[in-house]
Amino acid sequence: MSDLNALGESIKSALGGAVTNFTLARGELTIDVAAAEILRTMVHLHNACDFKILVDVCGVDWPQRAKRFDVVYHLLSLTKNVRIRVKTQVGEGEAIASIIGVYPAAGWFEREAFDMYGVPFADHPDMRRILTDYGFSGYPLRKDFPLTGYVELRYDDELKRVVYQPVQLVQEFRDFDFMSPWEGAPHILPGDEKVALAPNATSGDPGKKP
Repeated sequence: MSDLNALGESIKSALGGAVTNFTLARGELTIDVAAAEILRTMVHLHNACDFKILVDVCGVDWPQRAKRFDVVYHLLSLTKNVRIRVKTQVGEGEAIASIIGVYPAAGWFEREAFDMYGVPFADHPDMRRILTDYGFSGYPLRKDFPLTGYVELRYDDELKRVVYQPVQLVQEFRDFDFMSPWEGAPHILPGDEKVALAPNATSGDPGKKP
């Protein structure tokens, strides 16, 4: 733990105002970085601190916060046998610099963060969706994204092609029965009719002997 604290202090000292804070929790070091300084920070961690491996880039959505999104980077140093987490905040509609020039593996990770959260990465050579379809609307991992989505696709036999249309739910899927079957649901669940045939069953308690 003391080694991680020393590493955090060293990184903050070397990068100055780029590092707004660092924390130690559950044996892990997290560095908070200003979004405008993310590229300089990554260059320092890669070259000076020997964090040569980018493990992951992901996002977190905080809808009520002014800077709505966290962009989170996980790095690994094999020589030090240490992992580090780098976090930065990005507002909706704002872009953050791509780190592909430092970590080429960031290419697909950044596209996934764009696809799921709508955070664009400036100077990315191929900034387009990677998991959803080309005609997909919205960003699925945002907390305000509806569970049903916005559009659905199907094959139209008359047009002989796949078509997009607004999501439509038939009425039977709009009516939900939240009553527990153990609290006296009015309908008989499949299999319950067998209870009446049990030799020791009574109307009050199927498991009670007469």
